[in-house]
Amino acid sequence: MAVLPIRIMGEPVLHSPAAPVETIDDDLRRLVADMFETMDAAPGVGLAGPQVGVPLRLFVYSWTDEADELHRGVAINPELFITPASPDPADPDDESEGCLSFPGERYPLARGARAILRATDLDGTRYQIECSGWLARIFQHEYDHLDGVLYIDRLDHEYAKPVAKTAKKNGWGVPGHSWLPGRDHLED
Repeated sequence: MAVLPIRIMGEPVLHSPAAPVETIDDDLRRLVADMFETMDAAPGVGLAGPQVGVPLRLFVYSWTDEADELHRGVAINPELFITPASPDPADPDDESEGCLSFPGERYPLARGARAILRATDLDGTRYQIECSGWLARIFQHEYDHLDGVLYIDRLDHEYAKPVAKTAKKNGWGVPGHSWLPGRDHLED
């Protein structure tokens, strides 16, 4: 297993829809193991194929809820059904999220409160998870990556300036930027 470089906004793979996974084989199993290791090292609660430069429709997730139950798995060729997000502004205390492809920042974003995830696991078995709260948010965030959407693309207008300022300060928004979890700095 290996920790993989995480692509930063501006990489074309992050801004384009990913292709379906055609075959579950040893190469895919190795990729998924590397994605889990990368996500855990970051640390993060989810990581999509495009974030590690692989334009395929899959993501991994790992989150422990308030009841100390671990939700950990892989979603291959997922489908996601969500309830509509509230039209009210997102609560900065309860609805802020971050992204490993826009590291070090958090912004409030309204998401649907409930979700149904249908996907395939590494054994080729289809499964379904009905969830709410943070797990629903994680699924929505990672699923967006598969459609070439970063959470910063969905933020309210008032956050556009701080996002642009952070991107400019760091030289992001163009190809060639990534970072490797376990290091203290971003590498070009």
